[in-house]
Amino acid sequence: MRRTPTKERTYSADVAAGQAWVHTTCHVPIPWRPLVHVAAVALVAACSAGAAAARPAPQNGRLEGRVTITVPVRKAPPSAAYGARRIETGAVDPGSELSNVIVFLQDVARPPVLNPTRARIVQENETFVPRVVAITRGSIVDFPNADPFFHDVFSLSRSGTFDLGSYPRGQTKSHPFRQTGLIKVYCHLHSHMTASIMVFDHPFFTIPKADGTFSIDDVPPGSYKVSAWHERIGENTQSVRIDAGRPAEVQFVLPISTR
Repeated sequence: MRRTPTKERTYSADVAAGQAWVHTTCHVPIPWRPLVHVAAVALVAACSAGAAAARPAPQNGRLEGRVTITVPVRKAPPSAAYGARRIETGAVDPGSELSNVIVFLQDVARPPVLNPTRARIVQENETFVPRVVAITRGSIVDFPNADPFFHDVFSLSRSGTFDLGSYPRGQTKSHPFRQTGLIKVYCHLHSHMTASIMVFDHPFFTIPKADGTFSIDDVPPGSYKVSAWHERIGENTQSVRIDAGRPAEVQFVLPISTR
């Protein structure tokens, strides 16, 4: 018995027959017939509106801005307590000093969970690199020695007194920081080496980019004091209002003009 071939049904054929289907964002197939066309369009619009309404509105805001350093910054003079191998007191480019600025919010409510981090300060060419680090409370800082001689890293700061002892090139020693505050770091063997570690009990801080711009995300709405701090030329503090779902902007100039 010879079977008569059947023609495969296509979308065009369905449209011609008035039986094509529309799939909405609610996953409800609707037959495309002239009598239900208006209803189909209405249902698609309703589903789209429902999806938009289900998307949660942002609860927090964003702080952004720029830090500008207007004067050359001289390196710290060496202490007379130890003989330094080399002395550098010349001025450095203000742009390079932006990596030694920390922007942070003051008097922020402590989050229920504070995630610790791990930072790294290398001893290289008789210098701490980077010279400024910002971390959360409970974080660990590694101090690898990349110089071909011994270093002895220590601090006498109340927030984090420690002494790692002498160790040679290729070795790394670490220290956890469990209290908030500013910690000044030195080397027993090279008095001109200094670094600063700022420990916070919240995550709302950052170090500006090379062009001075910065941003701090996910800030709870409210009024705050925000500071831009440099280890040698001081601090600039301003007031800022953070609103949910929108950025707030603040501009810092260091040092503060006394005119």
